[in-house]
Amino acid sequence: MSLVGIQQQIQSAFVGDQVSVSGDLHQAQVLVVSERFASLRPVQKQQLVYAAGLGEAISSGLLHAVQLQTLTPAQWRQAQKFGNSI
Repeated sequence: MSLVGIQQQIQSAFVGDQVSVSGDLHQAQVLVVSERFASLRPVQKQQLVYAAGLGEAISSGLLHAVQLQTLTPAQWRQAQKFGNSI
């Protein structure tokens, strides 16, 4: 599986939300922007993304390191306003 495949797998669990996977299989950057994150603690947000396929890619050894960013749309707009993104 490639980074594109990982992105598609996560996207299928976050239909209508923004999902971006970049980098390479040694150091991937994953961004998920979803309103579902609004009432969740950081660990709960991560658990959702890991359950969507990221965890499988890591445990299988396909991905070695991941920088995961989970934001609500409002947080994403704020980050863009200040030029912060992954």
